[in-house]
Amino acid sequence: MKHVSVVGAGLVGSLWALFLAKRGYSVDVYERRKDPRKTGVAEGRSINLALSDRGWAALEKVGIGEEVRAHAIPMYRRVMHDVAGQLSFQPYGKENQAIYSVSRGGLNRLLVEAAEKQADVRVHFDHRCVDADIEAGTATFETDHGPITSKGSALFATDGAFSKVRAQFQRRDRFNYEQEYIDHGYKELHIPPGPDGQHLMEREALHIWPRGQHMLIALPNPDGSFTCTLFFPMEGTESFEALHNAQVARQFFSAQFSDALTLMPDFEAQWDQNPVSSLVIIRCAPWHVGGKTVLFGDASHAIVPFYGQGMNSGFEDCHVFDRILDAHQDQFDAAFLAFSTERKPNADAIAELAMRNFVEMRDLTGQPEFLLQKKIEAAFSARYPGKWMPLYSQVTFSHIPYADALAAGKRQDAIMQTVMARPNIGEIWQSDEVMEAILAELA
Repeated sequence: MKHVSVVGAGLVGSLWALFLAKRGYSVDVYERRKDPRKTGVAEGRSINLALSDRGWAALEKVGIGEEVRAHAIPMYRRVMHDVAGQLSFQPYGKENQAIYSVSRGGLNRLLVEAAEKQADVRVHFDHRCVDADIEAGTATFETDHGPITSKGSALFATDGAFSKVRAQFQRRDRFNYEQEYIDHGYKELHIPPGPDGQHLMEREALHIWPRGQHMLIALPNPDGSFTCTLFFPMEGTESFEALHNAQVARQFFSAQFSDALTLMPDFEAQWDQNPVSSLVIIRCAPWHVGGKTVLFGDASHAIVPFYGQGMNSGFEDCHVFDRILDAHQDQFDAAFLAFSTERKPNADAIAELAMRNFVEMRDLTGQPEFLLQKKIEAAFSARYPGKWMPLYSQVTFSHIPYADALAAGKRQDAIMQTVMARPNIGEIWQSDEVMEAILAELA
């Protein structure tokens, strides 16, 4: 039996341990945090996540899809809130297509427990990675009982955007690395459930308050609450820096997000207690050293959360890696190279797509022209399903490689710019003339 080590018991690390166990490996997983089941505290970010088809495919491959689904809420559409509190709507896909709101902490706990149920998986909490020998495929951890070094034939690094294992890659010749902080950060807020535990806004939807350079979003939770996230510039006249106390923040929310503010009775306490966090993009290559050490998940391609694909792309890493191990009969030298080569272009593509979707969500979702364009795309796709799949559906409701989806999306954008420039498009958008014009552009 092959013995391997995984650094990081977050979402991707714990799922990958489950994949490895299903393949018959003996696995040690090392996590710097304390076990939240014993402390009662879930460390780290608690921002809600949107689980979609790529993530579901990985969960179902290891047999825990239904267990996760029991804790997830489908979101069938975006609900946009304007400054006056008026609502507009945009479906995410075809009828009955949804993305699913899940709690990061709850899902992580479920995955860790599923991994620990496997006979040959051991999860070691409170083990902080301090060094790695990436040529040997081992890592050193600081513990309450002194340092220990992992054993095994390979090291899988899923220890996040600020990976300690990747730090050793950065010392190697010809390793490319880029870290980019965007101008925006985020703060989490909370809308409690109603008196009888009901949701105070539409339950099966993702709520967005698009305001140009900033936005608020809200995702539903099973207990009737919503997890809200404010994405806001870190510095400037309208920024976290400018909202320097809870009273100033309340005034700002009253002007910009008044309908959300009325649902937060303890707004000031939340504002003071909840931290502001930054958002970073990580790009690097290559992701492996021989057949000994490999990076994946956020350790190799951290992205911003605006397409809801950070977790999904990490889960897809696991699914793709599993397929590649099959193809190479678990020969790590060949498999690590093939995985890095195949996934790197797709990681770069989803990083770009996530930033493009940020602009769409904060600037465009409240604009009538944008909503009309999406209606035209949906109508054409319904009439000619083999000719056009909206970019969002390619990313969210398919397994088309991200790089292919990005390229197709750029072609479609160019076509739609031509269509939207037609005179009286608002009156004629459903006509045969418009549909045939799109068909001609595609041809």
